Amino acid sequence: MERLIPEIVMNLVVIRAAALERSLRFYTALGLSLVREQHGFGPEHLTATLGTVVLEIYPQGNSEPTIGVRLGFRVNSLVTTMARIKAVDGAIVMPIQKSEWGLRAVVSDPDGHRVELIEAHNSMSDEPE
Repeated sequence: MERLIPEIVMNLVVIRAAALERSLRFYTALGLSLVREQHGFGPEHLTATLGTVVLEIYPQGNSEPTIGVRLGFRVNSLVTTMARIKAVDGAIVMPIQKSEWGLRAVVSDPDGHRVELIEAHNSMSDEPE
């Protein structure tokens, strides 16, 4: 039987940053492996591939800000990730709390993008630090 509606898979998220170096430090602290890219005569930007999704961080320039975008990442250790975020002066919006999805926290990148972090557990018995 032929499918009438194609499967949709997200493959690209683009945000903008006032200073790429600050974003590089922040997102590297999260655990992303970012590389610098430049397409043709376009601006140099940062790129990370996460499964089938490419995250690109472009310089703000004269473009509309993207601060209304909220990103979410599942991490292996929320306590470790939060310590790395604090070490690069990342802003903690919501400290580690238990949630129905596992341990959860929200941080803010240097440009004000909210970033939700989740550490899923089989058992929710571990207390956050």
